[in-house]
Amino acid sequence: MRILLTNDDGIMAPGLQAARLALRALDGVSVGVVAPDRNRSAIARGITTRSPLTVEEVEFDDGETGYATDGTPVDCVRFAEVGLIGGRPDLIVSGINHGANLGDDITYSGTVAAALEGIILGIPALALSQQSSRGLGYVSGNFDFTVAAAFTAALVDSLRSATMPEATLINVNFPRGEPQGVEVTSLGKRIYNDELKFLEETENGHKRYEIYGWQPSHEPIEGTDLHAVAEGRIAVTPVHFDLTDREGLAALSGWDFEAMLAATGSAAA
Repeated sequence: MRILLTNDDGIMAPGLQAARLALRALDGVSVGVVAPDRNRSAIARGITTRSPLTVEEVEFDDGETGYATDGTPVDCVRFAEVGLIGGRPDLIVSGINHGANLGDDITYSGTVAAALEGIILGIPALALSQQSSRGLGYVSGNFDFTVAAAFTAALVDSLRSATMPEATLINVNFPRGEPQGVEVTSLGKRIYNDELKFLEETENGHKRYEIYGWQPSHEPIEGTDLHAVAEGRIAVTPVHFDLTDREGLAALSGWDFEAMLAATGSAAA
């Protein structure tokens, strides 16, 4: 099994290194690392199209090497898919992220974006994230990747015989401390505590603001990833990329779009 290991925290991030060491211990597994050369958190599915990408081979403490790029997590997956690590990956492993990726947050996450790119390319993918010691907010604390790394290796090992649902990634979030179990969950709902906060006016007259809160809360709905992690359990959530609202198709089919087109004066009407 050929694995691409990537992340959005940067190639030397302890979470990625913990996952690398755990995965390389599996028999029959080769791990190729392509990751951003710096922190690219919350960049979501950004890609680099307006300039060439720089790649540097870097050496890790154990003498193994990986590739660092000034691109995004999605760029990293594309690099592997076109042959940078020697062949097309059989599996994408993204993480282990420094901080949880739960509920609505996954749409902003570079960690989850890399895994999404895998399933778009037809490659099975895992996204893995570790909750901070500070809880479910975004203020960074301490991270212990011991359980997360071992669980990641066990999950990858199980994929040798288990079949992942087609076009579906597995998003895994580890709670702080010792896990109290594992729960298969749906995505939960964040409650963002954002506000307009004026900071200063610069010498050239520009005003500087903060608008994002660092300690969002969540709706305590049982069966969701946010609830599971808040209760100390590992949350395992299947995520797919089909954003089409199937019920919405039927509803919109009843709208008179032809009349709207006619109102524009278009010849096609």
